[in-house]
Amino acid sequence: MKNAGELSRRQILAAAGFIGLAGLTGCGSGDNGGDSKDLSKKQNGAMKEYRAGQQFKAAKPLSFSMLHNNNPVYPYKSSWLFWKEVTKRTGITLKPVDIPLADYEKKRSVLIGAGDAPFLIPKTYHPGEVAFVSSGAILPVSEYVHLMPNYQDKVKRWKLEPELDSIRQSDGKYYLLPGLHEKPKAGYSLSFRTDVLDKLGLTLPGTWDEVYSVLKALKTEYPDKYPWTDRWSVNTPFPCGALFQYLGQSYGVKAGWAYDNISFDTKAQKFVFTATQDNYRAMIEFLRKIVAEKLLDPESFTQQDDQATQKLLAEKSYVISANPQELVQNYRYNLEKQVKGAKIEMVPVPLGPAGPVVLGGVRLENGIMVSSKALKSDSFVAMMQFVDWLWYSDEGQKLCKWGVQGVTYTEAGGTYKLEPGISLMGSDPDAPKDLQKDFGFFNGVFTYGGSWELVSSNFGPDEKKFQDAMSQREELPIDPAHPLQSVEQEQATLLDTPLKDHAIQNTLKFVLGKRPMSEWDAYVSELKAKNLQRLVDLHNQAYDRFKKENG
Repeated sequence: MKNAGELSRRQILAAAGFIGLAGLTGCGSGDNGGDSKDLSKKQNGAMKEYRAGQQFKAAKPLSFSMLHNNNPVYPYKSSWLFWKEVTKRTGITLKPVDIPLADYEKKRSVLIGAGDAPFLIPKTYHPGEVAFVSSGAILPVSEYVHLMPNYQDKVKRWKLEPELDSIRQSDGKYYLLPGLHEKPKAGYSLSFRTDVLDKLGLTLPGTWDEVYSVLKALKTEYPDKYPWTDRWSVNTPFPCGALFQYLGQSYGVKAGWAYDNISFDTKAQKFVFTATQDNYRAMIEFLRKIVAEKLLDPESFTQQDDQATQKLLAEKSYVISANPQELVQNYRYNLEKQVKGAKIEMVPVPLGPAGPVVLGGVRLENGIMVSSKALKSDSFVAMMQFVDWLWYSDEGQKLCKWGVQGVTYTEAGGTYKLEPGISLMGSDPDAPKDLQKDFGFFNGVFTYGGSWELVSSNFGPDEKKFQDAMSQREELPIDPAHPLQSVEQEQATLLDTPLKDHAIQNTLKFVLGKRPMSEWDAYVSELKAKNLQRLVDLHNQAYDRFKKENG
């Protein structure tokens, strides 16, 4: 709980331009207080009056260790301009502990468990941090965000408090500094062969009812084909993960890659089991109809991605799930080579019963854990100021994404252009240099979140059109904070997997017509026999407790 007296004192200090000094005293509690820790002896190299929008420059040269997720697409190089430019601008030298992407989570756990973790541990996806909370190995970073004016400014301006509440633990604190987005960024939707639609006098659909009508018309014209075949079914617990995710969004439920056993019912003001909700059932019934009428290829739920793509390229189907990169670099590029006059477009997620919405909670991205050892350093305050500048200031984010103006890019009026001879993700296949591989910019360890202007600055025309449409939609409500205590977490983990497996297996059985909808009540009873109610009760107890203690 924030103390009103201490908050007003902080506001006075901030108004006087002493927010940096106020942080050094570390008084008070909660997000503004520093955990009652005295930080006055931890300000070696710190800026005395560091404010949002200001260039951070350490008062003396410092270095900090950091875990680095080595992506094989752009393998780590110590010679990257990125490292040199960070040191030049901030006076901080980053010392990366390099770990291959495939081993990252496992090696991270080993290092943290052994007490050997570097100070900064980025590329952590919530709830990945939860495993390290009880041991005290990582800091409750929410206690130190008063040292981070850019972070606080974005949280306040973009109204991100509800999202941050959703990652708080049972003590009311959060242990991950997440990437912050100004607007939700959607990823996937349906794409259609527009040249085929044009030939039949059809227009791109805007609702799921219109999708159904377009599919029916395609089936009438090509009765021996499935108009729609789909992908993203292999190596994922939820086959057709993309399709179920964006279709579920249209029905206001978590499904596909977004699936979670537990969802908050805003009307009842309590948590319920996701896969027994009325809207979840309605989503299943819609998809069941599409499959039953042979509009969607049933092999979609088992086939490899390249099999689905080959059917599209061989004109065995005309509709497929897409993201903007796949649309341009895979479908369109290959269709244009193989099928004369072929055109393919991606539509904004079709509207369903939930209206023009996007998934809630997607404005937080992976983020940074801070090792508890860092707090013992006399340069702790400078480190937090540095993290704030590099990951959360507009200038720091621009550096991480695009590099150095005049060297790797030029910018005018919000439009960014790579310098000649530099490519980004295949933008110029003949370019001798690559922004990621040769310079170290646009690295996923550092580049995520930010203003819509920056996030959209590398969008091609297709993605810009898609994202602009999706960014106008309202976010679905975010589940309120309901952190489980360690004993509850153990119980929930045991209950969670068998329930999830049963829910997903039967979702597919219903969709594919292998189980009649008349057995819905029996399916719900089977879930109850697997302790559905116990899992729901655990989450509601945690919700009530957190509300009482932190409300």
